[in-house]
Amino acid sequence: AFMSRGEIRAFIAETGGRDWPRDPDGVPLYPPLDKALPARERKRRLAENMPFAWRLDVEAATARLAAGLSWLEFTDETMSATRAIEAQPQAWGDVIVARRDIPTSYHLAVALDDALQGVSHVVRGQDLYSATEVQRLLQELLGLSPPRYFHHRLILGPDGRKLSKSFKDTGLAALREAGVSPQDVKRLLGL
Repeated sequence: AFMSRGEIRAFIAETGGRDWPRDPDGVPLYPPLDKALPARERKRRLAENMPFAWRLDVEAATARLAAGLSWLEFTDETMSATRAIEAQPQAWGDVIVARRDIPTSYHLAVALDDALQGVSHVVRGQDLYSATEVQRLLQELLGLSPPRYFHHRLILGPDGRKLSKSFKDTGLAALREAGVSPQDVKRLLGL
């Protein structure tokens, strides 16, 4: 895929604007223009060292899996129940799996890392619930065993925004140093 973020925004503004389909995070889906590029044009752009990203053709990937699966699912747990959730990675469109300058994406990295480490359970925030759908697709494509998932509610700051390391919010170690008990942390997470 060769479109920059600016080119994507401009294309969407010209053609679909607010009606353009969006992923579960609200980001506009990648336009399918690159899929129509002839192989010769792709080779030329790569030879000219144009910036690019590798995107997973989610439609083709799900079609490839459809023959062997009645549906793609993941197991989500709560303190009181376990349930099978139908994953719908198509909602994400053609996700990035690698960039020219970064050899992997979050989705691909966590799918491979969890499998290599033998992770059986993933505990993470509710904000990553929908991302599980893409990771399940990658796990199936790569023949990896899926872990079980537990998505906890987010801890919010006084302003109602989720706490985040990128905003230098308080981490678990700082909470513990401040005297917050393990039971208090569990209560904040809804455990």
